[in-house]
Amino acid sequence: MAANIQKQLTFVWEGVDRKGAKIKGETRSSTLALARADLRRQGINPTRVKKKPKPLLGGKNRKKKVTAADIAIFSRQMSTMMSSGVPLVQSFDIVGKGHENPSMQDLIMAIKADVESGNSLADALSRHPRHFDQLYCSLVNAGEQAGILDSLLDKIATYKEKTEAIKSKIKKAMFYPLAVIVVSFIVTAILLIFVIPQFQEMFSNFGADLPAMTLFVIAMSKIFQAWWWAIFGGIILAIYAFIEAKHRSQSFRNGLDRFVLKVPIFGSLITKATIARFARTLSTMFAAGVPLVEAMTTVAGAAGNHVYKTAILQMRDDISTGAQLNLSMRNSDLFPNMVVQMVAIGEEAGSIDSMLAKVADFYEAEVDDAVDGLSSLLEPLIMAFLGIVIGGLVIAMYLPIFKMGEVV
Repeated sequence: MAANIQKQLTFVWEGVDRKGAKIKGETRSSTLALARADLRRQGINPTRVKKKPKPLLGGKNRKKKVTAADIAIFSRQMSTMMSSGVPLVQSFDIVGKGHENPSMQDLIMAIKADVESGNSLADALSRHPRHFDQLYCSLVNAGEQAGILDSLLDKIATYKEKTEAIKSKIKKAMFYPLAVIVVSFIVTAILLIFVIPQFQEMFSNFGADLPAMTLFVIAMSKIFQAWWWAIFGGIILAIYAFIEAKHRSQSFRNGLDRFVLKVPIFGSLITKATIARFARTLSTMFAAGVPLVEAMTTVAGAAGNHVYKTAILQMRDDISTGAQLNLSMRNSDLFPNMVVQMVAIGEEAGSIDSMLAKVADFYEAEVDDAVDGLSSLLEPLIMAFLGIVIGGLVIAMYLPIFKMGEVV
């Protein structure tokens, strides 16, 4: 069945709807006849249906990978369909065939095929762990068991949208300074390898001592000219080694997680984002009726940081022996007093899920403000950094010329 799904083709069509209005769009099906039949089932009278031509550039129509944003959009669309009373299988048809990403269409159609063959939605999703993690499947299973799948899908959609927004903010905060550093290094390397040697030839005819700053830059230029391949190769090798160590070594990842929490400015941002993720995940699972001890296991996996994951698992063990959640959080020494107090109030009032949702809202707003403030702070610092590096090279090259002007 999976093989048939992969052979589905994209057709472009034009037709007339029930009201007589001319409409057009795209649909996916295995044959032209099935595409026409599917359009008629939707109340569309097709006047023209043909296979979508391949793009002139790019050869084969390469598929884009399924992203976390695609899953978030899928969750919201399914929630909307089911809350509107559309049957599950028909919802898959509408959402899948309307998606722009062919890979996402194939994934949705594969899930639909599993559901049609008698599997539960949670089981069908669990066959794609790369896109639907344990948290997602657990919440869907809870919704199916309680008969409130539409409500749970709405909570999942909100959860995915919030967490993806946090991830996007963190990436934005990290990418900007990193991109500037890379660009400044490349510009500096170009100046040292190609521009400075031109000045060096001119200075060789001066017959006078050069300023120390100029001599230093010329020495740097000679090193770059002689060893540029080793410098760039070493940087590429270091980046590759870092990525490989991060992928292959759990102890390296654990040490990296501990380190990022201690980095000035960025450490505070990561901490706030992690607390927001913890609160949002636990609130969503608790509202779905998942037992607290079971929920903590899933929350630990979704924490995104080894330090917090270890603490959450210890909290789970404490809770299983009868301890209160707020006391266990306080003992971990990783959660601010405000968070602990709100959880304590939630436990007393029997509304932990709503209190945790408020905590998540607060820290998500804190991350937004922190990223905006960080961007405002980094812009002048980065401009000053570029001015010192690039301006320093230019000044070093013009100092001898200024010195000659003074002598004349």
